[in-house]
Parts: sequence; C-alpha cells; structure tokens
Amino acid sequence: MTMEQDRWSRVKGRLRSSVGEDVYTSWFARMDLEGVQDESVRLSVPTRFLKSWIQAHYAERVLSCWQAEMPEVHRIDLTVRSAVRPVAQPKEAPAPVEARRAPTPELRSTATAPVSANHDALGGSPLDPRLTFASFVVGRSNTLAHAAARQVAEGRRGDPVMFNPLYIHAGVGLGKTHLLQAVTWAGNSGNERKVLYLTAEKFMYGFVAALKTQTALAFKEALRGIDVLVIDDLQFLQGKSTQAEFCHTLNALIDAGRQVVIAADRPPSDLESLDDRVRSRLAGGLVVEMGSLGEELRHGILKSRVAAARAHHATFEVPEEVLHYLARTITHNGRDLEGAINRLLAHSKLNNRPVTLEMAEHEVRDLVRPQEPKRIKIEDIQRVVARQYNVSRSDLLSSRRTANVVRPRQVAMYLAKTLTLRSLPEIGRRFGGRDHTTVLHAVRKIEALVSKDTALSEEVESLKRQLQE
Repeated sequence: MTMEQDRWSRVKGRLRSSVGEDVYTSWFARMDLEGVQDESVRLSVPTRFLKSWIQAHYAERVLSCWQAEMPEVHRIDLTVRSAVRPVAQPKEAPAPVEARRAPTPELRSTATAPVSANHDALGGSPLDPRLTFASFVVGRSNTLAHAAARQVAEGRRGDPVMFNPLYIHAGVGLGKTHLLQAVTWAGNSGNERKVLYLTAEKFMYGFVAALKTQTALAFKEALRGIDVLVIDDLQFLQGKSTQAEFCHTLNALIDAGRQVVIAADRPPSDLESLDDRVRSRLAGGLVVEMGSLGEELRHGILKSRVAAARAHHATFEVPEEVLHYLARTITHNGRDLEGAINRLLAHSKLNNRPVTLEMAEHEVRDLVRPQEPKRIKIEDIQRVVARQYNVSRSDLLSSRRTANVVRPRQVAMYLAKTLTLRSLPEIGRRFGGRDHTTVLHAVRKIEALVSKDTALSEEVESLKRQLQE
C-alpha cells in the first residue's frame, strides 16, 4: 500500500500543478485513494456534490494525471464515502468507463450517500463553486455583512455563537447569495461542522415531502442536528405549517447554540407573510443590510470577473477605459456587471477581435438603463414615516386614534398614493385592513394641509427625498 500511496502523492502533486492551488483546494483536497487494481483506480470524496462536479469538469484531468504515473490505468471509479462507513454493506459492481472507448471519461459513483441525507432537503440546495470568500469583492456597502459572514464561517464546533441568527438583507444582485454560499463552502471545507445551505423553496419542499412520506419526525431531527443552517430567499417561505416548522427549527437551533444564517430581500419587520414570533426572533440577532454598489465597488467586481475569465482564456484583455465605462454606466447590480464581461468575452473570442470601448458600448447597450425613478414600496414608506415621527410601524397599522399616530398614518397613506401605483383598496389593506374611503380621506386631508402648512409641506418633501434617494 505504501507504493500506492507514494503514487497517489505524486498524482496529487500533478493535479495541483495542473489546476492551480485554489482549484485543487476546492475540489481535490478531500479526495482519498481507496485502492488500485489492474487497470482501475478507486477514489472517494465526502459529498455527492464533489463527485458530480469532478465528474462533469475534471474527469479527463484526473485520469491523465494517473496515466502519467501508471500508463496501464484506463478507468477511475469515484465513490462517495459515508461519514460512518457501513459495517457490512454489499458492494455494487461499478460501471467502469474505458478511457480508450470514450473521448471524455466519466467518474462513476458506486457508494450510497449517508443515511442522514435521505431527505431531499438535507442534501442541500446546489452550490456555485465560484461563490466563495476569495471571489467576493468588499466595498463600503457590504463591509459589515462580509465581516459578519467571515466570523460565522471561521467558528468552530463548541465555540460560543456571537450573534444568532445572522440576517442579511439586500436587493437583487447585491451579493446576499454569494455570502451565504461562501459561508457554506468555508464551513464544509473541514469535517468539523455540518453546514447546510437551503433555499426557502427547498426547505418547503423537504418539509412537505416528509409529511407525505410520514417521515416528518426524522426530517425535523436531521435538521436540528445541523451545526450551521443557512437559509436563502426567506421572503419566499409560504404556508402556515411550513412557517410553524421553520419557527420551531429556528428556536431549537438557536437555543442549542447552533448558528443560523438567513438572507432575504427585505428586513425582518417587512416580511409580512411571516408569523410575528418568527419576525421577532429574526430581529433579535444581527440584522445587516447590504447597500447598493458604488462605482468603486462596481469597478472592483469587473476586475475580479475579468481575472476569473482569464483563468480559462489567458489572452482575454479588457482595457481600463472600458472597465471605467462599464462601472460608470451599469449601476443596477452585480449580475449585470458579470453579464457585461461575459458578452465581451464571447464577442472577442467568437470574432477574434480585441475588446474596445466601441465594442463595449454596442454590446452592453441594453444593460445601460436610464436612471428611472426608484420603485418605492409601501413598506419603505411606513418605515421612513415611522422613523420620522418617532412611532413604530405597528402603530401605523394599528387601530389607535391618538393624535401622535393619526397624523403620521395619514402622511404615510398620502405618500403611498402619490409615490406608488397601488390602488386605494390595496393601500387600505396594507395599513391594517382599512377601507379605501379611509385612505381617500387621509389623502385629501394631507393635500389640503400641505397647501397651507409650510412646515408640514417641508416635512412631506423631505420624506419624498429620503424615499427616492
């Protein structure tokens, strides 16, 4: 076995040189040699995801590195090893793929996954290998969220949890999912903690499937055995029974000192579909907002994406003036920036032309959106008005009729009518289920007051500016 291990060490060295240190650490550091027999090499990895990714992207590379050491090797069988190896599990004969018969060899899995992964939800949602801390670009708008996520990722089992849950909220394409997946990748890079990444949709699917198969108890116990639970897109969590189960799981994990990390597109107080108890528990942790991307941060993201593209296309170059143009004109989110680089790469490679400013202006013209007015939500109006008048948002939605609540409520209804496209009945529903005639009265009242009360007029204009910035 010593000779086999020596060969395996040399093969790993070849792999590291071939793919680079970062790729090797991400994909091959936890690959083990199970044995060599005749023309076959048996390797294992700890997760199904690693197996499928290596099979799809590095099958030929692994085989060629082995053949450099042992020319007689013509097939590789890749298995997923269980966390606890079964005592007496019958081996299934692997379905080998001969290298000389197929242009791209496959690596086949022969082992079953651990029992704890039987529930679909506990297999986790798919992870993007690009979304790691190494590829996350830090700027003024996301410094705190990044630091908090790193703190969570670097924790060890048994360490006291500093803030729980960690709740990150931001608009589309500002990096929430990137940070959550980076936490998951970092946590799973060692075998010490169990880190599970789930979208809200996958959590719902897993719970409903468990109910149908009458395995809900096992589902709950498996979830509560997780060390770090990462939930993305919480705003999509629907259904009373699912929300109740999420609430119980959240409480059980937090009370047991386990870490919970959550992302959504709005703060906990604005998740109106969720139970008050859940919102209260979420707000009790660290709530961090990731703001819009400034021009300097957008420029950094573009440079990062160009560097990533050059790892596969060494001759790809984007002049600095093009990067500045893109950073200045594509302002909405990081996905648009990535799309712009992908377009330039495709155009440059397919037409065999260098990237120029003229090419960039033509290729990304639809991504350069006019500076349209910000789309304002009723939740934003309620939050800003409540802060301005030193009342709570729940006061605005309540039936209280005291003067210090009535005027802010009327101002908020007026702003909802003038700054959004919502109908009067819809606005009434969003203000505690009020009738549309109540909203109409509030709008007319504030209109009349604004025309003769200078102080109120200035207050309303200030609120509009805050909402539109």
